[in-house]
Amino acid sequence: MYLCSRNHFKNFKDMAKDKEKGAMDASTEEKIKNAARIVFQKKGFAASRTRDIAEEAGINLALLNYYFRSKEKLFQIVMFETLTGFIHVLVSNFNDENTSFEKKIELLANKYIDFATEFPDVPIFIFSEARNNHEALFKIIPVRQMLTNSVFVRQFQEKVAAGEIKTPNLLHFIMNLMGLIIFPIIGRPFLSAIGGLNGPQFVQLMQERKKLIPVWIKAMLFTN
Repeated sequence: MYLCSRNHFKNFKDMAKDKEKGAMDASTEEKIKNAARIVFQKKGFAASRTRDIAEEAGINLALLNYYFRSKEKLFQIVMFETLTGFIHVLVSNFNDENTSFEKKIELLANKYIDFATEFPDVPIFIFSEARNNHEALFKIIPVRQMLTNSVFVRQFQEKVAAGEIKTPNLLHFIMNLMGLIIFPIIGRPFLSAIGGLNGPQFVQLMQERKKLIPVWIKAMLFTN
């Protein structure tokens, strides 16, 4: 009886230790990932070092390497998590019954520009993964399902049926919208060089596009 109680107490202590270790592991992982986001955002992937991330997290380099094998692996995890959070925002926007088709375009431009300004490495990461690892990427971003069944596409089709839209091909519309919103972010170095823009000037230019993109899309889409 006494031995059984001792064993039971020992098992309880072991379970408590495992639970505490699990909580510490999760806390340390989050600390490292949050530090990585800050460093990647500040310096970009190429200029960031694992030592910089360890210092930002307040841990030693060996501990960082214990949790994440390489800078590349950590970057991939951080980018996927950041991207997943943004996709949830987009899905919510696409399926909002209370906003018009035009308002959704405006919100999409606003949210994407704000997101890409805060996380400038993410757009490059998306296109890199789409080229090199598209199966994994499209498991996280189920683009076809996300759009096909959305209120956004239904509203587009309703306007086509009503004769309000002069370019009824949905894919052309999506390409035009993506080009206006995404290309300037991807082509930032090239465009900044052409315009002689520094960082804040380019950000200001993108802020101006928040108002211009819905105007341009409306001019392309709708009949007079």
